[in-house]
Formats: sequence, structure tokens, C-alpha cells
Amino acid sequence: MLEKKTHTHHRERAVLIGIIHPFQPEDRVKEYLDELAFLAETAGAEAQNRFIQRLDKPHPKTFIGTGKIKEIAAHVKAEKIDLVVFDDELSPSQLKNVEKILDTKVLDRTNLILDIFAVRAKTSYARTQVELAQYEYLLPRLTNMWTHLSKQKGGIGMKGPGEREIETDRRIIREKITLLKQKLAKIDKQMAVQRGNRGNLIRVALVGYTNVGKSTLMNLLSKSKVFAENKLFATLDTTVRKVVIENLPFLLTDTVGFIRKLPTQLVESFKSTLDEVREADVLVHVVDISHPNFEEHIDTVQQTIRDIDHREKPTLMVFNKIDAFRYLPLEEDDLENTPQAENMSLDQWKQTWLNRLEGKAVFISAREKQNLDDLRNRLYEIVAEMHTQRFPYNHFLY
Repeated sequence: MLEKKTHTHHRERAVLIGIIHPFQPEDRVKEYLDELAFLAETAGAEAQNRFIQRLDKPHPKTFIGTGKIKEIAAHVKAEKIDLVVFDDELSPSQLKNVEKILDTKVLDRTNLILDIFAVRAKTSYARTQVELAQYEYLLPRLTNMWTHLSKQKGGIGMKGPGEREIETDRRIIREKITLLKQKLAKIDKQMAVQRGNRGNLIRVALVGYTNVGKSTLMNLLSKSKVFAENKLFATLDTTVRKVVIENLPFLLTDTVGFIRKLPTQLVESFKSTLDEVREADVLVHVVDISHPNFEEHIDTVQQTIRDIDHREKPTLMVFNKIDAFRYLPLEEDDLENTPQAENMSLDQWKQTWLNRLEGKAVFISAREKQNLDDLRNRLYEIVAEMHTQRFPYNHFLY
């Protein structure tokens, strides 16, 4: 396991690559590369350096310009870099050309995320989902990638299909994909039946960007033990628990975290997790307020939800990690007079613009167990109202 590496284990040294173009300004690229560095760290590598180039559009053959790739190649050779990671998905031909020039292992953002998922997948269902996503990613890259998978030059700690059997025939790969899809369809059908057998209980789904504290919150609300860790995609499997607040029971679901530029292969493979979001009656959108880019994270999650479910649903915004936030999120010209977080009251949090977002906001610290009663009260109000509307003749003691 990558996360159990000892200090004597060599961590792969990585270089990160991003480009500035008309639809991706410089500040956005820097944010993406910060996240890419965290992804690399989660996968077991250490980001040593970054290269950014301004282009009108990606170079069709090498993604970045000829001069820049030569500069990177010289750096890779001089610093003995093990891995080069591009923040955007490379085409099969770009990957082949870049790897030939750099003479080292090359991954793109999609491949890196797939690699993390491969390591993090614990159950047979999650492993099957990841394996399908990997095969679909590898199929168009078969000519180039299959060779170095056989030499174990795949992703960081790659547990992908290439390590287990080297298949060079595209027909065999397509048959594999078909079988995996059939297997997942069968499991999805079984899970749909399970969802249908949950009785007259309101379904609440925890959604949010990856690493915002959903699993920690799940543990607190349901008094269960869901794996939680300060790394991206700490858990991949959907967890459903029955929660009771003041004699009112409901189902609470923890879902896989969203991320910017989420690979399309994973969106399709993790259909079951997305179904939990689609079939939920209430969404609890958990936000890491201590993250400098939390507003963009909110937009990413909301857009992803709109893509998979067009229906409007009651949504409770839960701003987590208030204990870790340094300053109140006021307007930019007010920053000099902004009090520090340790001097703030909950009333001050509620006076910020965050509380004017769609739906009423709740400010908590799951780690420090701050203001959880407010969260429970808001959940109770929302679920009780919905239960009364949906099941008027099924009374609970509330």
C-alpha cells in the first residue's frame, strides 16, 4: 500500500506540467497544479518542480511547445526525475511522442487519478469499477502503453490490469470491457433492488469535493466507522447508514468525492455512487472552508450534480473545518480589518456572505465536534418536513 511506505522507500520524484491558454488563466493553472501536487502525493510521489507554458492551444504532437519540452527533458535528465505529470489528458500520440523525448515515465491527470483509485479500491465492486475505467483509458493507448505496463512502467504503484496479464490484442481488451460492464450492470441491478427495499425512509446524501471531511461527518452522525484520512479519495465505496435524530430515522449515504477534471471513464464506472446522489431526497453539500479555492470547489460539485441529476433538491450547505480557517471570507478590500478565526463566534460566521448562499448554511468543525447540534437540528427540520409531505399517514414521534 502506498500510504504505508517506510522512510527507506524511494519516493518517485515528479515534475508537473501545465499550460496557460485563453480558457485557463494563469491563476487557475497554479491552483490546478497545487491540486495535481496533492494528487501526486496521495499516489506516493513527490512533486519536485513545475513547468508552465503560455499557449493559444495545446501543441498537437507534444501538448507543449518544442522549446519547452527540450527544457523539461534537460531538467529530467539532470535531476534524475522519475515521473512527469501533465495536468490535462494527453492524446495517445501526444503521450507516445512526449515519453520518447523525455525518456521517462509520463502520466496525465486522468491516469494519475485512475492510479489512486486502483490503490484505494478495497471491495470487489470498487475494484471492478476501477478496472473497467482503466481498460477504457488504456484501449486507445494500447500500442504505446501496453509495452511499458509489461515492464511495470505504469502509474505510481500501479495495480492496473497490465500487471496481471499482458494482453496485446485489442479484441481481447474489448471483450474484457464487455464482461466488466456486464458484471457491473448485474451488481448495479442488485444495488437498485436494495435501494428500493429501504422502506419509507428519506434518503440524505453527503456530497462534496474530495477531502472535505464527508467520511468524518458520516462517522459522527451515524456513530459508525467509515475510513477517513487527509488524502484525496480516501474512500471509494458508497456507505449507507441508518441515522436517528429525535426519533426520526433516515438513511445517510457517504459518496465518493468529486474533483475538477474528473475522468469521464470514472463518471461512467462509478454509476452506482452517482445513482445514490440521483435517488437522494436531500443533499448535504460539505465544503472545506479552510481551502483557499473552496468557492471553485462548490461550483465543481454543483455542476457535477447538475450533469447527473437535473432535478432541484433541498440542499443544506455545511461549511466544515471552521477551526482551520484563518480569516473571515469578507470582500477583498476588508481583509485588513478581518478578525482571525480563533476570535470568531458562530454569529460572525453567519453574518458572512456564505450564509446568503442558496439554502441556509451551517458552520461546523467535524474534527473538533463544533456546532454539530446546529447541524443535527437543521437536518431534522428538513427531513421531518419532507417526511410529512411524502408520507402523511406514516407518523414518527417528532
